[in-house]
Amino acid sequence: MFYTEVVLGFKLLLFLHVVAQFRINGQQKWPVPYRRFDRRPDVDSYCQALYPFCPTGDPDGRIPYMRDSDTISVYRLQTPVWEFKYGSLLGKFHIMHDAVGFSSAETGTNYTMEWYELFQLGNCTFPHLRQDMYAPFWCNQGAACFFEGIDDLHWSQNGTLEKIGVITGQQFNDMARWVQEDNETGIYYETWAVRSDPSPNATVWFESYDCSQFVHRTYRKLTELGAKLSSRSQTNYTKIYLYSGEPTYLGNDSAIFGQPALKNLALDICKFYHTFRPHQTFADAMISLLEAFETVVLERSFYLYYNFEYWHLPMKPPYVRITYEEVPLP
Repeated sequence: MFYTEVVLGFKLLLFLHVVAQFRINGQQKWPVPYRRFDRRPDVDSYCQALYPFCPTGDPDGRIPYMRDSDTISVYRLQTPVWEFKYGSLLGKFHIMHDAVGFSSAETGTNYTMEWYELFQLGNCTFPHLRQDMYAPFWCNQGAACFFEGIDDLHWSQNGTLEKIGVITGQQFNDMARWVQEDNETGIYYETWAVRSDPSPNATVWFESYDCSQFVHRTYRKLTELGAKLSSRSQTNYTKIYLYSGEPTYLGNDSAIFGQPALKNLALDICKFYHTFRPHQTFADAMISLLEAFETVVLERSFYLYYNFEYWHLPMKPPYVRITYEEVPLP
């Protein structure tokens, strides 16, 4: 029996090695393409939001229809993350949230459209380690929220509220149909962008998928539909980068956590994420901060969960950095 388990374990490790080599030897695309889905899955009842998602928007994500003859103003919106709670504090570190505003000339009604986490940023960045489950459990979904009104003070006091273009009602309706499709197929949030180094010619291993990326996709779609967008100021956006050598593919949940031969890898991944567990006391959080420094900086190791698969990142200086870089309008 022991011999059989050893043979099976060896075969599994060999298979994972072959898969990794297959990806590396000319087959793996960098950056790894973001995976899209046929439909958005139901929300697991275990996942609870501290603040409800899109409380004033349509429950089914529907966007109002505009008359083709209407003229719609388009606004660039940006404000510090959690501005409603901390004011301008996170803005001092260039940690910003982005959205798009619209205003109908015919009705005078304003609208805000943004894309963000269903269960807050922490749940989208790190998993829960549940006693009733062997594998880490992720509460990670992001979605578009469209609601009536633009809170002028919220956006302009510590951020940006700028008109960047005008579109027709027909262009708006075409954009709305695209938003519905994008929202159904792009279901999860990705905090990290991963690069080989900070230089302009660095290799991008993974792209983030967050509020600013949704705004960029929206601007590109509007441009495809014939809109002319321009800004009087530099259009900068927040990025959170990890820096590493070439990532190593590890496998999905069943490949790692369902195989006894990979028990050590499974335990190492859980140990890594235990450092970032939610609801820690202040003392525990300080200890976890030191543990995170030891793992990421001293041991140069990071486990990334992307497309519902695990990757190992061999970290290198400067390890992690928050940037506020220009992305011109299309």
